[in-house]
Amino acid sequence: MDACSGELAELGLETKEFFVLAEVAASPFPAELAAALMIPKASVTVYVRNLVAKGFMRREIDDEDLRRHRLILTSEGEAARDRALSALAAEYDRRLARITPQDRADLRRILLEMLKSPE
Repeated sequence: MDACSGELAELGLETKEFFVLAEVAASPFPAELAAALMIPKASVTVYVRNLVAKGFMRREIDDEDLRRHRLILTSEGEAARDRALSALAAEYDRRLARITPQDRADLRRILLEMLKSPE
């Protein structure tokens, strides 16, 4: 991520805020977000507060449970997330270009094997 820190700074994002933006669609509640990112709930609160202040995210009362808030990316948040993901993908492409095609194929095979469910 250090190689992408300049792009993140241009977007007004810290590295951990980027991870929150990238995960919020899959984990739209603060407790879920903390569990998914393996960070303390208090840290999620700080990141969410910052992202709301920057206009990247908003909180809405959950219709199913009025005690909790659902986190939703704004259009600005979606654009920032997408630009940051593109920068990260470009950096991965630059790094992968340094290894041979056979090594890339082996890496892909190994990573896919790691993703399989244990039997």
